[in-house]
Amino acid sequence: MLPKSVLATLLVASVSAGCAVGPDYTRTDMPMPQRYLGQPAVDQRPATADADLDTWWTGFNDPQLTRFVTLALAQNLDLAQASARVSQARAGLGAANAALMPSGQLSGQAARAYQSIETPLGQVLASTPDFNRYGSSYEANLGASWELDLFGGLRRGKEAALAEYQASEAGAAATRLAVAAQTADIYISIRGLQTRLDVTRQQVQTQEKLLSTVHLLHDKGLAAELQVRQVEGALYQVRATVPALEAGLDAATNALDVMLGSPPGTHRMELAGTGMVPVAPKIPATGAPGELLRRRPDLIVAERRLAASNARIGVAIAEYYPKLSLSGLIGSATSVSGGNLFSAGASQAAGVVGMRWRLFDFGRINAQISQAKGQEAEMLAAYRLAVLRATEDVENAFSALVKHEEQAAVLAQGVDSLGRARGASFAAYEKGVLSLIEVLQADENLLRASNARAQAQTDSARAAVASFRALGGGWQPPESEVVAIK
Repeated sequence: MLPKSVLATLLVASVSAGCAVGPDYTRTDMPMPQRYLGQPAVDQRPATADADLDTWWTGFNDPQLTRFVTLALAQNLDLAQASARVSQARAGLGAANAALMPSGQLSGQAARAYQSIETPLGQVLASTPDFNRYGSSYEANLGASWELDLFGGLRRGKEAALAEYQASEAGAAATRLAVAAQTADIYISIRGLQTRLDVTRQQVQTQEKLLSTVHLLHDKGLAAELQVRQVEGALYQVRATVPALEAGLDAATNALDVMLGSPPGTHRMELAGTGMVPVAPKIPATGAPGELLRRRPDLIVAERRLAASNARIGVAIAEYYPKLSLSGLIGSATSVSGGNLFSAGASQAAGVVGMRWRLFDFGRINAQISQAKGQEAEMLAAYRLAVLRATEDVENAFSALVKHEEQAAVLAQGVDSLGRARGASFAAYEKGVLSLIEVLQADENLLRASNARAQAQTDSARAAVASFRALGGGWQPPESEVVAIK
């Protein structure tokens, strides 16, 4: 048996060991500007609707958009996968916690054997009086074992598992934000395509009316055959754009159904007809770029993975040192009868101190440590790059939002002017002042400007979605995670 003084010393050393081998994690400082370059222009936007970062999609004041985003957050299959990854990481954390605690097992067995007398043992036993070739044995044991984490390898493993679990939680939040943003982006694209399709169909009707007028003039001998063919060619050219827009609309509605976890075509009837392109709301106060480090879940993922890789260096270094373990057993065993199993004479006990030391394997341990340090360097570079790209996302989204809104405002004025010009040119043509070519040019200019305005309105709304996504959508990490990443 192990002396009690030695056992007590080992237990105290295991419990009181406050330090662990390997580097302690410190959060990486990233130099960040004091404000976004595009912030002043975003603050001066003439938007009237307000938006809350937590539920930014409601700021577009489109009930159908809100409904679809809500459905996607409840039914999307990417979110289901992210939730499953969180469950896996939670199980890994539970296993790491369990490794620090003693483990116990209860075992028992009963055996009945018939001894051969042709073996050496059987021949010896057969020569004894009253030898019975039948034999029975019974045994029941309660055992326990505990690896003493003297050098902190198991604790570093727990740190890594905790960081991975926090990364999986942040990853689920990042997926949630991406699903909401992609759903809103697809919906806005659908409304933009419907608006452009409506403009094109109106232009088809206008060209058809013009062709009807030219046919009447031709029948009266007031218009040449060339003019008829010119109007027909222009009409066919406009009609040819309709199928392309319809194909894009079908693809977008199918994509929306997939985002909602539904077969393509499920919600097509709900989107039938022409809807208005949602108007981008105000972007609420965004704070300094440094706040992205706490607000964007994808940056939390990168930072937590960096922390996990740092902890794994300690796990690898701990292999330099011996592993000590305690194990014990109490139980009862008998070969007489089951009734004697728990009698005083059948009791048994054992205590073992074990040690495992990779004494002649330091070359492999060195390689494992180098690998762990290389992984940490990779995660550090990935984290820094993620921060830079996050700031780039915000700046690009702000710039796109402001510029597309400016473009849409200018194009709206152009559409108004070109609409009046088209009416005036047709009236002048009927009076014989202008040629048909000038009327067709006015139609073409009006169609091009109207399409461009619809596209600019769509792009500005999508840029607003991109802005909310780049800002993290108002997501905040759990309190435990905030403490962990300080």
